[in-house]
Amino acid sequence: MNFYIIIPAHNEADSIGLTLQSLVNQTLKPKQIVVVNDNSTDRTETIVEEFTKKHPFISLVNKKSSNQHLPGSKIINAFYKGFEILDDDFDVICKFDADLIFPDNYLQQLAFHFKNNEKLGMASGFCYIEKDGKWILENLTNKDHIRGALKAYRKACFLEIGKLKPSMGWDTVDELLAKYYGWEILTDESLNVKHLKPTGISYNKASKYLQGEAMYKMRYGFTITLISALKLAYKKRSFTLFKDYMAGYFKAKRGNIDFLVSDEEGEFIRKLRWKGIINKFQK
Repeated sequence: MNFYIIIPAHNEADSIGLTLQSLVNQTLKPKQIVVVNDNSTDRTETIVEEFTKKHPFISLVNKKSSNQHLPGSKIINAFYKGFEILDDDFDVICKFDADLIFPDNYLQQLAFHFKNNEKLGMASGFCYIEKDGKWILENLTNKDHIRGALKAYRKACFLEIGKLKPSMGWDTVDELLAKYYGWEILTDESLNVKHLKPTGISYNKASKYLQGEAMYKMRYGFTITLISALKLAYKKRSFTLFKDYMAGYFKAKRGNIDFLVSDEEGEFIRKLRWKGIINKFQK
């Protein structure tokens, strides 16, 4: 299978070399890797250029944007900057972060899953972070959710869901829309990916309301947003985050911000969310 990989990178000099080396070492080589250097002020560009000289399948695109590290739009806009230069000859398109170390069999194992299930739309491994000298699961979400750091999409699924939304919540709405269109999602617990920077460590204060805004834009409605905000805040051990999430939801509602999904898709999403919530309580 032909894997195309796009890696948005902003000031990732400490990690981008490790990420690229782990991809160069894959038992199934990617056909194309595009690193989008998004306004970096460190040695990110230089390090990537060193890889492009040695490996023809790696290319570099430079992009100018703000220095703010906001989740959602910044990273997806960078993704599209890389996507623009790619041809259409891919079976799987990946959006990977620039701070990951992949096991050598990562792409080969994903290819195995995609080949053995024609309805598989998205697949991934799991992120692990270092704590007290040990690599432990970065347990921020349900195990059936594919983290935004390591997304891999079958081409047909990627196109049917309308590609990626330049908004906070893009890495949730993509899965919800994939399910809406009948695609399956798989996470492989045997694929342990080292995540060198814990999620959110570099987000600035301006991002704190965006999670609640995303829940509004996905048409969760008040009750599901309330439950989801409580769950996320509990996982992160912060009641302040709960207040920020709800404030973001109401701010978006007052501002009549555009939704990410249609009425029909929103109804499907709410039913799916309620089913998941009820199943949790019944266990």
